[in-house]
Amino acid sequence: MAQQVRGVVAPGRGEPVRIETVIVPDPGPGEAVVKVQACGVCHTDLHYREGGINDEFPFLLGHEAAGVVESVGEGVTEVAPGDFVILNWRAVCGQCRACLRGRPWYCFNTHNATQKMTLEDGTELSPALGIGAFADKTLVAAGQCTKVDPAAAPAAAGLLGCGVMAGLGAAINTGNVGRGDSVAVIGCGGVGAAAVLGARLAGASKIIAVDLDERKLATASSLGATHTVHAKGIDVVEAVQDLTGGFGADVVIDAVGRPETYKQAFYARDLAGTVVLVGVPTPEMTLELPLLDVFGRGGSLKSSWYGDCLPSRDFPMLIDLYLQGRLDLDAFVSETIALDGVEAAFEKMHHGDVLRSVVAF
Repeated sequence: MAQQVRGVVAPGRGEPVRIETVIVPDPGPGEAVVKVQACGVCHTDLHYREGGINDEFPFLLGHEAAGVVESVGEGVTEVAPGDFVILNWRAVCGQCRACLRGRPWYCFNTHNATQKMTLEDGTELSPALGIGAFADKTLVAAGQCTKVDPAAAPAAAGLLGCGVMAGLGAAINTGNVGRGDSVAVIGCGGVGAAAVLGARLAGASKIIAVDLDERKLATASSLGATHTVHAKGIDVVEAVQDLTGGFGADVVIDAVGRPETYKQAFYARDLAGTVVLVGVPTPEMTLELPLLDVFGRGGSLKSSWYGDCLPSRDFPMLIDLYLQGRLDLDAFVSETIALDGVEAAFEKMHHGDVLRSVVAF
């Protein structure tokens, strides 16, 4: 029987979000209903509200979440009612060309629930990233549920569903940071701070955090940065080179996603080094680089999608590290808020006052 729950809905481009009654249907084949316990407030949700993703309003926002499976539909075997899960937006299909080549972290046909959640009047909702977790309960494809150790705090665990995983994976998976490497991270918000933590976890010997905000640099230091660079009024490339014997870093991660920061990353890496773009550009941005420099500097220029993670592989491993005290996910939870605090949390996020506000249910 369909259920009525509270949910945070973005009704139209740029309009403030509001709490609405959401109708959640019983799960169909391959689907699951999850009782949400915590959901982080991510920049992607703000992009949805502003119409920066698409115009399929109204949106049911929220996607960086953890909770407990309440019920499952026909044919679901990977999770069962009572399982503690992190929700993910990469429910791999197993059949696309990436999956068939053994690269499911690039899956080009990820699954979402077939049925739609609606408003009381029957208006269909578009769930953010196929999840829609700013709600007491949500309907997802069962493959979007990754079972992890229930001893983990939901507010911390849910952050692996998007931003923290993006940063960790940019360092560990995409950048392939190795023991003794030097790493520079440009932009130390939530994703960049997680990249710093990932570089430390991978064994980097020198981790250089670059930002314009002293608060973010302090946080990066607490998470493992060995050096910090305040970017205002200085040559960032020169600063990184000075800290790496004049050569540049082995891996430079651009967690901002602007042409200016990408150029800094490109020239701040050592010859044959790696640039990882994990910050998301906007559609109008363009980049111009001398092709001879692209050739002559060698190395790799990579983009990191969701930290190139495979949730079934990465989430349980990272939660184990968290429970062992080796991965400080709690450091990313700046505050817990009620469901009606999402709009205010967007404002705090815009001003850089928090790493993550997390809705706790």
